[in-house]
Amino acid sequence: MPITPEEARRTAADAWIWGRPLLDNYRTMYAQAIDSDDPRYVGGFGRFRHYSEPFGPANTDVVTPNNDTPYSVAWLDLRAEPYVISVPAVDRYYVLPPHDLDTSYVGFVGSRTTGREPGDHLIAGPGWNGTVPEGVTSVLRADTFLVGIIGRTFLAGPEDVPALRAIQERYALRPLSTYTDTAAPHPVGEPVWPVWREEDLGSVEFFTLLDFLLGFFPVLESERGIRDRLAALGVSGTGEFEPAALPPEIRTAVEQGVADGRARLEKAVATTAVSTDLFGTRAELGDDHIGRAVAAEIGLYGLPSAEAWYGGWSSDDLGDHPPNGHGHDHVVRFPPGQLPPARFFWSVTLYRLPERLLVANEIDRYSIGDRTPGLVYDDDGGLTLYVRRERPSDPKQAANWLPAPDGPFNLVVRLYGPEPSVLDGSWRLPPLAVAD
Repeated sequence: MPITPEEARRTAADAWIWGRPLLDNYRTMYAQAIDSDDPRYVGGFGRFRHYSEPFGPANTDVVTPNNDTPYSVAWLDLRAEPYVISVPAVDRYYVLPPHDLDTSYVGFVGSRTTGREPGDHLIAGPGWNGTVPEGVTSVLRADTFLVGIIGRTFLAGPEDVPALRAIQERYALRPLSTYTDTAAPHPVGEPVWPVWREEDLGSVEFFTLLDFLLGFFPVLESERGIRDRLAALGVSGTGEFEPAALPPEIRTAVEQGVADGRARLEKAVATTAVSTDLFGTRAELGDDHIGRAVAAEIGLYGLPSAEAWYGGWSSDDLGDHPPNGHGHDHVVRFPPGQLPPARFFWSVTLYRLPERLLVANEIDRYSIGDRTPGLVYDDDGGLTLYVRRERPSDPKQAANWLPAPDGPFNLVVRLYGPEPSVLDGSWRLPPLAVAD
């Protein structure tokens, strides 16, 4: 039976939400692995590009940049054969987490999951049933043939860059045939990659790009319903979907469905306060399609809460939203026994608004945490942080100073390896208080 306009509108709305993370992911992959003219290009598929220097105010291409754990970025095409990630012994926190096309995590190689010992970890694409070589530490099975890795490795500060770089340079990616020193399989053809166009996100052309990407994403039984509905619309993964071929009333219905999906996502984003359940593996995320779309919208490639917990302050105890460094100095007081409970480390980073960028200051300090040199704890074992424009005259306060701008800002807290009290909500952040 031909699809009705009502069915087309409902399918377009649901599928726009389901497919939004795939397109958000493709936007990044296109810049980093396909478009060699883009400054973010990593060199194509199957290789790492490492970022070793800490971010500063001059770095404006990434919003809310993470200064704790510089990135190691790679993209894999698993159609011909699996890849092997090899890691050295690592004396610090790190994580190399492969993710599928829809941003679901395939698994985690890193301090929390596989430990700090050296190891070789195989990443296999859909349907691969070859022999796992001896010596492989773990096997991660992806549900899509295109996989991304946004790795993170702890950086103690500018003086730590050489040590960080030495670790990153020993992260290795090899096709399985290279790892086993055997003949490579017959190469697969190079796709004609669609040019990324931001405007396609809000038009019927969204489904043209989605149709192309579904060719790398075999149908999962758990998602057969939405895939069958998409196929009824003509979006089946052949890469041949043509919006111009739709009957006018169906095309209009699809356009209305896209607008419906956008409105649903905007509402969901506006009502999302924490990221606790937004990131994770496919088994952890289940069929929460709107949650996955929210995650891609507000924190693409965020880590799951078991790996890293994100919180912060968007207002102070006087109700200023956002807090402002022009009229007030602020303090954060962690009482004794209530410091952020993290297995690895924690930090607080300040960003100026509305740009969400780091703030230039006289001491080049953009974040503060338990690894900050010279941090001074209170006499009772607690910890007070001073968030203000001017450097405190008291040396003890100056040691715990996080410089603020002469204007609005927000603070983001990151806990790596959060303890159970964080995940179950029994530990909570103290208020951001206006200083007396």
